[in-house]
Amino acid sequence: MNQTFTDIIPADSLFGKLRAQAPDAWQSYVCHDFIKQLGNGTLPEASFKHYLIQDYLFLIQFARAYALAVYKAEDLSTMRQFSGTVHAILDMEMSLHLEFCKGWGLSEADIIAEPEARACVTYTRYVLDRGVQGDVVDLQVALMPCMVGYAEIANRLMASSDTVLDGNPYRAWIEMYASDEFQDVAKAEIDLLEHTAAKRGGHARIESLTQTFAMASRLEADFWQMGLDLAK
Repeated sequence: MNQTFTDIIPADSLFGKLRAQAPDAWQSYVCHDFIKQLGNGTLPEASFKHYLIQDYLFLIQFARAYALAVYKAEDLSTMRQFSGTVHAILDMEMSLHLEFCKGWGLSEADIIAEPEARACVTYTRYVLDRGVQGDVVDLQVALMPCMVGYAEIANRLMASSDTVLDGNPYRAWIEMYASDEFQDVAKAEIDLLEHTAAKRGGHARIESLTQTFAMASRLEADFWQMGLDLAK
């Protein structure tokens, strides 16, 4: 990878400001022990499989959130971008996720039979609530830790001397999110937030948006912790 994740984040962008304003919440998410264990290959298999199941259930709600963003968007170009994300989640990403799960012995029937964990419900409903109560920027800020956070996490893992790739059962996961394709998706999300924020005075609302961003980041950290708690 030729650039670090921070290279693609303009410091004066809304996302750059949010990340700087909520360092503790952000670090609790992107540097969580679940991620560290995943990076060095010591994460218990049961923890990862539980995460995979819940991540699929999460994607269902994630698609709903982006569908809400289509409704909340104020111009056709933005509507089309959000609509494209809904299509990508429902028609591509969920299928790819199921294929990945098969490699871990998990069938679609196995996944669908599982109830949503409290960490999944809490996080996804918070995102949807911010979208219903607020405008498109409020919703995007609540969504940003997921889409952009995974890109930063994978980038950090690839750059860390503590990461072990050879023989690591989670190598494919790391490389998937560290790929140029996914890193470009994350940058596009940052750019789209900047576009909508310019129309909705996002930079002038930094205090309230930081609260949303920090909460979403902490709820993402809880999603990781869910997997570790399973192994205790």
